[in-house]
Amino acid sequence: MGDVVNLNRFRKRAEKEQSARQADANRAKFGRSKSERTSEQKRKDRATGLLDQHRLDGGEAS
Repeated sequence: MGDVVNLNRFRKRAEKEQSARQADANRAKFGRSKSERTSEQKRKDRATGLLDQHRLDGGEAS
């Protein structure tokens, strides 16, 4: 006779492995450190500010 297999243990192990694969994919897709996020935000703010400084007033908005 074959060995008895606990199906709950097998199911939980499979779910844990799937969750780990999903977490790795999410880290690769969305993962950035706090310093990277803040530097990107500062870069965007500076670019917006510089663009606004070159805006001409008195023109008709379209």
